[in-house]
Amino acid sequence: MLLVSQRGTGSLQDCLFLLQPIMALIAGNGIAYSWNCVIHFCMADPFSTLDWTLVRSFVAVAKSGSLTAAASLLDLSQPTVGRHIKELEALIKLELFTRVPKGLELSGSGRALLPLAEQMAENAAKFALAAVREDHEVVGTVRISASRVVSEFLLPDILVALRRNTPQLQLELHSSDESDNLLFREADIAVRMYRPTQLDMIAKRLGDMQLGLFASEVYLTEHGTPKSLQESLAYSWVGYDKSQLMLEGFRRSGVDVGKEQFALRCDDQTVYWHLIAAGAGIGAGPLLASVNFPQVRRVMTEVEIPALPIWLTMPEALRNVPRFRRAFDALVGALTAKLQSAANRHPTTCL
Repeated sequence: MLLVSQRGTGSLQDCLFLLQPIMALIAGNGIAYSWNCVIHFCMADPFSTLDWTLVRSFVAVAKSGSLTAAASLLDLSQPTVGRHIKELEALIKLELFTRVPKGLELSGSGRALLPLAEQMAENAAKFALAAVREDHEVVGTVRISASRVVSEFLLPDILVALRRNTPQLQLELHSSDESDNLLFREADIAVRMYRPTQLDMIAKRLGDMQLGLFASEVYLTEHGTPKSLQESLAYSWVGYDKSQLMLEGFRRSGVDVGKEQFALRCDDQTVYWHLIAAGAGIGAGPLLASVNFPQVRRVMTEVEIPALPIWLTMPEALRNVPRFRRAFDALVGALTAKLQSAANRHPTTCL
């Protein structure tokens, strides 16, 4: 039996709760223990000094699969995240990860403890959200998450206007096609191209981002303007690389083509648009993108491309915090107006 002197100031009940998954893991491995032993262990309470940042790093590495990716997610250095994992493993005396060719993989112990760690992360996020409700001034930082297309073609002038009208606000724009978790405060407000499904969120549909087919004036002057989708197959197309969206779009229009139809392929949406503008061929893009690209012309307007819904979402807990409310309301008004203006300039024609 393991006996440890009765020192420490932590709650015995809390310690027992924290140790339950570890004790279950020990029992599952056929190792006998008695709760008398555990109680002696808890009175020493090594978890009373458990640093939440260690658990946070554990969750980040488990999600991302590598120290480098986790460091980027947490805005820390790779050595710092690695040290956190080693400290946590030393504290609980369990190996949490094993090395694999692509990075790190959860061990059996890590898989057993991850759900509890994720619950701790969720509770920490709820604590932070509750604390921020006490903020009563329109001052501070608001972090906005949006896709690369929305960040490039919709938000720049809107954010400039918001800063001009509310100079005490500082804005952070996270431009990524990966969805940030608002509950974990990876962002405060998000512009989504799908209906948000997380609970305890404010979600407002602002309109649709209309799409069309485009080519540069230089390309059309050299090759002529196609009169139909079938005729356009003889032209150069800019397509996606790994994404199947364009191939699926062709099939919906009754044209079955393969990846080889696209002589130039790129999944980065903003780079993709610039390739069209540079004269690489025909491609799809948002109608509002053409506003600032006079060298690009819409073609084959009769081809139907489903519009993308634009949603704005924010945690319910931030509703009455002035700086977040101000930013949210400003984004609702400006984005709605911009989407409607683009739709009026380019009425959609469907087959």
